[in-house]
Amino acid sequence: MVKLDVSFLKHLPKEDFRVLTAIEMGHKNHELVPTRLINTIANLKFGGCYKSVVSLHKHKLIYHENKVYDGYRLTYAGYDYLVLKTLSKRGTLSGLGNQIGTGKESDIYIAINDNHEQMALKLQRLGRVSFRTIKRNRDYLGHRKSASWLYLSRLAALKEYSYMKALHDSGFPVPRPIDINRHG
Repeated sequence: MVKLDVSFLKHLPKEDFRVLTAIEMGHKNHELVPTRLINTIANLKFGGCYKSVVSLHKHKLIYHENKVYDGYRLTYAGYDYLVLKTLSKRGTLSGLGNQIGTGKESDIYIAINDNHEQMALKLQRLGRVSFRTIKRNRDYLGHRKSASWLYLSRLAALKEYSYMKALHDSGFPVPRPIDINRHG
């Protein structure tokens, strides 16, 4: 189970978010994003990318592998940080509370906005050990032969949001969908 620890979020510099975003962009073509590509996409001054990568790896927001080549991939924690940063920038979210639910596909947290209204934040977590047959059982992949669990989580969140929005707009008694970003 992925534990969401947001204590480091408020101390994360913008350069670290640039590196997280660079790794996310690199995932479009690479399972492991090469360090040189991260540096190129993030476009930080000399040494800035290395410093951010070390910090992000230390806090388990990215995972390092050096099998075929030296590369990194986002963890769900790193992806969560990108969602939380984006939603807080939009004004949708200003605080995160306790986890109120865990399922085979997602984790649900209490969240609050600037008007102190409570809401639920659902973060998709496809690829858990107990639910690995999703690639066979769901139509998320479409014409693709394979995709990362982060990408599939993103597709699942987008699909659920669009269905809930359509149902809510049609007057069905479902929770009001507020916003969508990545897998949350």
